[in-house]
Amino acid sequence: MTIPSKPKDPQNPLGDLEEWDDFVKERYPKPAEKESLVGTNPEKTEEQFRDYEAEARDSVREFYRLNHQGQTLDFVRKKRSDYLQLNRREMGIWEAAEFLNTLVDDSDPDTDLSQLEHLLQTSEQIRKDGHPRWFILAGFIHDLGKILCLFDEPQWAVVGDTFPVGCAYSDKIVFPEYFDDNPDNQNADLQTSLGIYEEGCGLDNVLLSWGHDEYIYHVTKDFLPVEAQYMLRYHSFYPWHRENEYAHLTNSQDREMLSWVLEFNRYDLYTKSHGAPDVVKLRSFYEELIAEFFPAKLCW
Repeated sequence: MTIPSKPKDPQNPLGDLEEWDDFVKERYPKPAEKESLVGTNPEKTEEQFRDYEAEARDSVREFYRLNHQGQTLDFVRKKRSDYLQLNRREMGIWEAAEFLNTLVDDSDPDTDLSQLEHLLQTSEQIRKDGHPRWFILAGFIHDLGKILCLFDEPQWAVVGDTFPVGCAYSDKIVFPEYFDDNPDNQNADLQTSLGIYEEGCGLDNVLLSWGHDEYIYHVTKDFLPVEAQYMLRYHSFYPWHRENEYAHLTNSQDREMLSWVLEFNRYDLYTKSHGAPDVVKLRSFYEELIAEFFPAKLCW
């Protein structure tokens, strides 16, 4: 996933958004198992657990610094107010994929796969493994929310491991020290384990850091089964589905749906080294699949 280059743009330190994907894959080198939380290897020492941070590129560290500093409760509420009116434009799903495809990696345009090819890598592996049609579709659309880049959002408000705002930050979130500069960290009411929430309130009532997951969930939620909704909304919520954090905020539906999020995690990130799909050959299959679930146009 890439974004048009803006040399020395302080709000966009990554060369492209694939840098974040690559970092997460290094942190979690194996996909999750469907029936159990994998998380970080429990045999690792705290020092070993933090090795991935020490080896991170400067650009990745700066990305997380901006993300952890800027994703405040007020910021998330503002972005939800701005975007969840879904009044920016009307597009069909395939049209949105082509819109996302206009993002080009200026640093290496000849070697990177297109955005559309990346989407198809995930969905085609899901299809190959015999999953339901709605699951294939979830794989195809799960990163479409990254069109936020085309609405001039900074990288740190598009991608990144998501986390709850309005309560204490888990130390399992990558680079937790960068939360020291988040204004919410100075508000004692927001730094208890529950903060503004109630125990067992359910993740639907929890505000997560703003990004592509939340956006695509709201665009598509009325047309997909609940399992797919969870995959879209929480696929970057690594502190929950890979570290077993924030369980005290979940309800019975969240716990039931966790296995589907973990199953999806097997395909997110881990299919991107596969060969380039044939977009022309596959288009008719996906247009038929899209029409099975979605109207011709959606509000974005």
